[in-house]
Amino acid sequence: WSRLSHKLGEAIKVSNPQTRAQIESLVKAGHVEELRRRLCSRMSFGTAGLRAAMGAGFARINDLTIIQSTQGMYKYLAKFFPDLGSRGLVVGYDTRAQETCGCSSERLARLTAAVMLCKDVPVYLFSTYVPTPFVPYAVKKLGAAAGIMVTASHNPKEDNGYKVYWNNGAQISSPHDKEILRCIEESVEPWPDSWNEKLPDSSALRSDPLQEICHLYMEELSSLCFHRYTNRASTSLKFVHSSFHGVGHRYVQQAFKVFGFPQPIPVPEQKDPDPNFSTVSCPNPEEGESVLELSLRLAEKEGARVVVATDPDADRLAVAEQYDKCKWKVFTGNELAALLGWWMLYNWKETHPEFKKVYMLATTVSSKILQTIARTEGFHFEETLPGFKWIGNKICDLTKTGHEVIFSFEESIGFLCGSMVPDKDGVSAAVVVAEMAAYLENKNLTLNQQLKNIYENYGYHISKTSYVICNDPPTVKRIFSRLRNFGGENLYPILCGGYNIVQVRDATTGYDNNQPDQKSVLPVTKSSQMVTFTLQNGIVATLRTSGTEPKIKYYTEFCAPPGESDISSLEEELKRVTAALVEEFLEPDKNNLIPRSV
Repeated sequence: WSRLSHKLGEAIKVSNPQTRAQIESLVKAGHVEELRRRLCSRMSFGTAGLRAAMGAGFARINDLTIIQSTQGMYKYLAKFFPDLGSRGLVVGYDTRAQETCGCSSERLARLTAAVMLCKDVPVYLFSTYVPTPFVPYAVKKLGAAAGIMVTASHNPKEDNGYKVYWNNGAQISSPHDKEILRCIEESVEPWPDSWNEKLPDSSALRSDPLQEICHLYMEELSSLCFHRYTNRASTSLKFVHSSFHGVGHRYVQQAFKVFGFPQPIPVPEQKDPDPNFSTVSCPNPEEGESVLELSLRLAEKEGARVVVATDPDADRLAVAEQYDKCKWKVFTGNELAALLGWWMLYNWKETHPEFKKVYMLATTVSSKILQTIARTEGFHFEETLPGFKWIGNKICDLTKTGHEVIFSFEESIGFLCGSMVPDKDGVSAAVVVAEMAAYLENKNLTLNQQLKNIYENYGYHISKTSYVICNDPPTVKRIFSRLRNFGGENLYPILCGGYNIVQVRDATTGYDNNQPDQKSVLPVTKSSQMVTFTLQNGIVATLRTSGTEPKIKYYTEFCAPPGESDISSLEEELKRVTAALVEEFLEPDKNNLIPRSV
């Protein structure tokens, strides 16, 4: 109680009357456990930076925690960059807001800028909302020390986040994340000018990079346009675009113009920013047809065959294609990656005779389709841990040694065509998909037909990805502890769905029974849970915790050899093993896990 009382004292000093009122209301109602949850822990950096619900408390996103985080950032950057005062910091934001706590992404971005400006650090603060990839792009182009994007991407409307990019344009990873957190804990008392939200309006050190970065981005985007003449000629193919109430509309429209396409038809109800995401059950286009309803109906009305949907901060992309008059194929992230990987390789081969320095990248929970294509075609392929921060940093490392990364992806509809931004980019991916669809249209092929061609050439890669929700961290810990001691102390399961498990890789502990020293070649990530099982029949299954939401995700994939024609039996087998994986290893009923609802 004494610790909680001390935290209460800190919390009620905040200058935001709405968050202060939330704490006072909880105190008055005697909600001790809720106060403890909010005040006795701090946010930590996950796969996408700091992310939590907006509201009062040190475990939530609010004015105070953003100020504290930025003061810690300043302290760390000042140590690391002697020239911080000339390099500066890039700050961007999305369109999130919550009236009940007085938080909006724009306000939090302005407070972020104020903290740096009061320490005489130049700040490139965008004057309006931008896609998340614009921040890392700006960091690279402007030579900034770091970048911060205030966004919670596709999370529920209650959430917000603080995404940090290093001077190479990639998201921060260890040891930077841990050191920044340590500096944050040493910088909890706000400086006098840290609360000055209006400082960016008067400081000579603040500049607006919007026009320059937008111009440079669109100019460089044209390097991914391979068939401009075909695009202009293919006016019969129409596209619908949804920005999911977020930032994407104006930027996707510009991108289509750069590629010589007519502008895609916007979904009018979702075109403009709306922090309540009022027309969708959740603002994540990855959830499929149920959340794409407005887009699909508009496409049917307008005679558009392809729908592209960017998530609220425009770093992810969902794609659907119409077939058989009003039936729709919504591509999974793995399927879209097979198409985009093929497309980037096809166009690279048109102008380059060899692949010695060519790479494609994917996270380890994503489909192995690129790995299979790489073995056949002769380019390099590498896997990373889940999260685009690992891909972004790998791109930077490969680029330094003269290699070319032409495509990267994560199964959760995160794609990067080329390497102009070391992060996933829904804007560029949307227009690259459009050009691929237009090219295939001229060959009398649909996207789905070309996907089948790819699988027939390289072997079908059938995957299933889903999740359960668990709002109780001790339960999550207990589930994974049970896996590690399934048959006794330090003994993992040996069977799943009746098949022998031939390999176990535990990225949390660093164990891999397939390596001579039984140590995983992937980096150890003790802060998150991830265990991968390879079964005797070739199915690869992974269980992991989400870095941004209270989810346990599961991934399974069956990689069939080329020529395998009985796809339905493979799908049935994968379905059965996936069900066994969830039932036997997660025990959803016993652990009160909530199944995916959409």
